[in-house]
Amino acid sequence: MAEAPQTPEPGPGHGAVADAAPGNWVDRLAPAPWRPYLRLSRADRPIGTWLLLIPCLWGIALAAASTGGFRPQDAWLVAGCTMGAFLMRGAGCTWNDVTDRDIDAAVARTRSRPLPSGQVTVRQALAWMAAQTALAGAILLTFPPAAIALGLAALVPVAAYPFAKRFTWWPQAFLGIAFNWGALVGWTAHTGSLGRPAVALWAAGIAWTLFYDTIYAHQDKEDDALIGVRSTARLFGDGGTSRWLRRFLAAAVILAALAAVLALAPGAGPVPLALALGGVWGFGWHMARQLARLDTTDPARCLALFRSNRDAGLILALFLAAAAVA
Repeated sequence: MAEAPQTPEPGPGHGAVADAAPGNWVDRLAPAPWRPYLRLSRADRPIGTWLLLIPCLWGIALAAASTGGFRPQDAWLVAGCTMGAFLMRGAGCTWNDVTDRDIDAAVARTRSRPLPSGQVTVRQALAWMAAQTALAGAILLTFPPAAIALGLAALVPVAAYPFAKRFTWWPQAFLGIAFNWGALVGWTAHTGSLGRPAVALWAAGIAWTLFYDTIYAHQDKEDDALIGVRSTARLFGDGGTSRWLRRFLAAAVILAALAAVLALAPGAGPVPLALALGGVWGFGWHMARQLARLDTTDPARCLALFRSNRDAGLILALFLAAAAVA
């Protein structure tokens, strides 16, 4: 018989997760019975939704720039991707917490999450995950057929990611494959078919994820070492991380520039191409600024730099959008 979850007490902040921003809207405004489920979905930490959404925006904007501009249906693609990113990030985080509940209980930063802290049961968490996935699926079904097929294929890396840390030192690569799938879906939803620029953009996103999630993983490296969880942060160590991050930065910039050239050089004209490449430069500049400020021994600094990648990704998205309307 499943153990009954602890009933959340009234009042803002009860059951708050340790690494959530103080005073976030879930702790302050959400009804008490909903808070554990919203925390499972990381609604109290929106950075993950941004990092899942931004590659979708890249794909839509680059596709629009390559085909002469935005179309009326792109407004729905952006809205659908925004809602889908929120829902699928929530479903993915819920699945991650189900599979990692014993690991999370052993890590100081994560033992306050709803499952290890007893706020919800595994059965309740799985039902919540299924509800979020179903809603995201309903949105996906409004997209063109090729984009629907790609969206369904994304479930494979999403399901596999939580197990990666158990058998590889590169779980961040698995996260990158899943989190940047939206670049493929966004491009395909606009154009009707998958193209080489989208694949290059997806690969750029994977390198970007390796960059930001290695920084993120440095928060937990001591606990991870004690319980045997693998990560690129542990693999590279404090001494080697900066060298590897420079490589990921270079790969992200080169691949994003390749995507822009493949999409726009054939016929979009010099102004859209220059704007797109300007966005790539700004994207790389932001990552270089992060690298200059990095201190892998300071968990608070690592978390702040990780969160700043929303702005890095939005720089590229805005320049690609400008290229589409130029």
